[in-house]
Amino acid sequence: MPAVWDGISAKLTQAAGFKTAFLSGSCCAASRLGGADLDLISFGEMFDSFTMVRRAAPDLLILADGDHGYGNAMNVQRTVRAYGQAGAAAVLIEDKITPRALTSAGKPCLPREEARMKVRAAVQAAKDSGILVLARTDCRPTQGIDEAVARIEIFVEEGADILFLDSPADDAEIARGIKAAGGRPSFAVLSPGGARATPTQAEAAQLGFKIGTFPTGMLSPAIAGIQAGLATIKAGGAEATTALPSAELRTLLGYPAYDAQAKPFILKG
Repeated sequence: MPAVWDGISAKLTQAAGFKTAFLSGSCCAASRLGGADLDLISFGEMFDSFTMVRRAAPDLLILADGDHGYGNAMNVQRTVRAYGQAGAAAVLIEDKITPRALTSAGKPCLPREEARMKVRAAVQAAKDSGILVLARTDCRPTQGIDEAVARIEIFVEEGADILFLDSPADDAEIARGIKAAGGRPSFAVLSPGGARATPTQAEAAQLGFKIGTFPTGMLSPAIAGIQAGLATIKAGGAEATTALPSAELRTLLGYPAYDAQAKPFILKG
């Protein structure tokens, strides 16, 4: 499941043959705010990004990042209903505290029972449209693996469809999280670089994960491409050596398709 953030990233993902994609909060924060994923992006901005993705790639099944629901349990319900009514296939809801502490370190989380109520609210709201709920716990780094596993178990009790134990330290912790999911699919972040166990795709499948996403899989190469283009222009050139040929770029962006679709509406002289 590639991570997407706008129209072109979604269109390319669909064209590459993928059936599903993750509307990533970290990618949207990078794209819209030019910064890190530190809970500064709003529901309105995320929902606008979803609209762009949906319109550019209507056949993709989108898992939308609902973050912490942008408030209390009632805010969670609004978030879930909005994504469901707009056509998202699933929505992620996590147990982090909002607003976050004024530091980029750690992931302070809600008390366990308050987290339960958020998932309960999400599951109830999901019934309106049939959207799936992915329940995520971020408590592993701050409260330990035992608490994280306990939260996965209560999220299953509340009816979450997909489970996500973030930041497992090793394969043993991964196995505990997958077992706690009780047969429901477990989700993993598989991009390298985080302070977590990061198996390969093949290893993740062997461990029992059913869904994986790659938040930096397209974002990082895209940023590198922009940097290369800027460096080339600054050095007096026109485009980086990695740039697409002009004809290929125009085709990818849909110029020939537009002409074909517009042809029946051209007035005859």
